[in-house]
Amino acid sequence: MTTRPDPDTPVHPVDEILPAPRLFALGLQHVLVMYAGAVAVPLILGAALKLPKDQIALLINADLLCCGIVTLIQALGIGPFGIRLPVMMGVTFAAVSPMLAMAANPDLGITAIFGAVIVAGLFGIFLAPVISRLLPLFPPVVTGTIIAVIGVTLMRVGINWAAGGVPMIKDLATGQMVPNPAYGAPEHLGVAFSVLVVILLLSKYGKGFVAKCRCCWGWCSVLWWRWPWARSSLTGWSRPSGSRWSIPSSSACPPSIWSRRPPCAW
Repeated sequence: MTTRPDPDTPVHPVDEILPAPRLFALGLQHVLVMYAGAVAVPLILGAALKLPKDQIALLINADLLCCGIVTLIQALGIGPFGIRLPVMMGVTFAAVSPMLAMAANPDLGITAIFGAVIVAGLFGIFLAPVISRLLPLFPPVVTGTIIAVIGVTLMRVGINWAAGGVPMIKDLATGQMVPNPAYGAPEHLGVAFSVLVVILLLSKYGKGFVAKCRCCWGWCSVLWWRWPWARSSLTGWSRPSGSRWSIPSSSACPPSIWSRRPPCAW
């Protein structure tokens, strides 16, 4: 026989169900925070592979589609899979360095990266029950150090984006690398600094719902003062061909993992 919870008993904040408008705002912020990290990996990998913009867009679509599928599996649970907690799955930066090393090898390329990711995923599934029993061997000082090293390694990517791109660009006329005139422009640095200041101020002095949505307020503040000067535009969102579905293996399939000379982590 099950007992119903007493309506007079206070609900823990973790189990509290907020009104729909607040749930939507917090959920949108969660998606946008995840989106920045999820999109960063395909952009970094696509730039290393020198892929055209349409192929990079396809990588981003596939990335976000997999993030959504895995989020549903983790939150709802399917059989033995899923932690059944309200978490949103993003993209790990731990595999960026190995993928960049594979992208720099002309004998490997994107198909080898696909194959390595598939094999690593299967390997992780089979090792998950074992790894869960080894968690006492990874105290916060170990995991924190690993996360700090990953963050410091990728800090240059965030600095380049805040500065307006990359310091060196290719001259279309000569084909040589020349300094980027827009790199380090006060406009780009001002945008990044203003977002940081708004988020920090709301984190320090904001109360309740306003403080929880500090990331959204930071982005909205930038759009508010950039839009009148036509620095922000949504024209790139429209395409003549309309929306398209993400087709599996539409750019390249990884047959190399089954070949006699597998170029991935076998």
